[in-house]
Amino acid sequence: MVNHPILHATIKGEGTPLFILHGYFGMSDNWKTLGNQFSENFEVHLIDQRNHGRSFHDDVFNYEVLVEDLHAYIQHHQLDKIVLIGHSMGGKTAMLFAVTYPELVSKLIVVDISPRKYDPHHNAILAGLNSIDFSVESSRGKVDEKLAVFVPELGVRQFLLKNVYWKEKGQLAFRFNRAALTSNNSEVGAALPAFTRFEKETLFLKGENSAYITSKEIPTIETHFPKSKIIEVKNAGHWLHAENPKQFYAEVCEFLR
Repeated sequence: MVNHPILHATIKGEGTPLFILHGYFGMSDNWKTLGNQFSENFEVHLIDQRNHGRSFHDDVFNYEVLVEDLHAYIQHHQLDKIVLIGHSMGGKTAMLFAVTYPELVSKLIVVDISPRKYDPHHNAILAGLNSIDFSVESSRGKVDEKLAVFVPELGVRQFLLKNVYWKEKGQLAFRFNRAALTSNNSEVGAALPAFTRFEKETLFLKGENSAYITSKEIPTIETHFPKSKIIEVKNAGHWLHAENPKQFYAEVCEFLR
């Protein structure tokens, strides 16, 4: 753990530490509004995972290193008994962290992802991102036009465009590490290792219109997380925290009460 780079995070509020881990291509800023709400009762840590947001870039990218990044962060800040919330990729990190360091986690909340393996399905997004040449696409509008060829969904493009920033005058760049995410894309769907269990209370939140958690996943969830429950968030897909933040907030507060 010597000289392990520390993840970038925004910290707000006081009380029990509550960590929020974003999804693939995301960043802590995606959770700012809910983070502010939670900070009324908790010390909220909005984390940028490696190769995302304002955290460090590294060629190595898999759940084992994401877990060790989080462990180094927790040690750095001398925390324990954290509440851990993770969405999608962040949910995979959160699950592996909880089974690896159960003594550090008091309660676990997994948002719209299950422990099973998911086949790579971000190929169109990655093709779009890799088609961007910032020496040619010199404005957000031009980046959006180029992305639209590969990613027709406006909402997905807007989510991706949040990562475009002015690196220096006249020079746009992505906040995420495009090269590392492209070469390690197959890691993102990795299953939670067999025979791992987290014996404390766990909440799975699934989007009503999302296919990431179905009845088929229930036995796997119960094997790894025997004290878990699954609650459906209405009128929401995979980005349920953005699509129905009111119910999302209410369910989390109820679970943590």
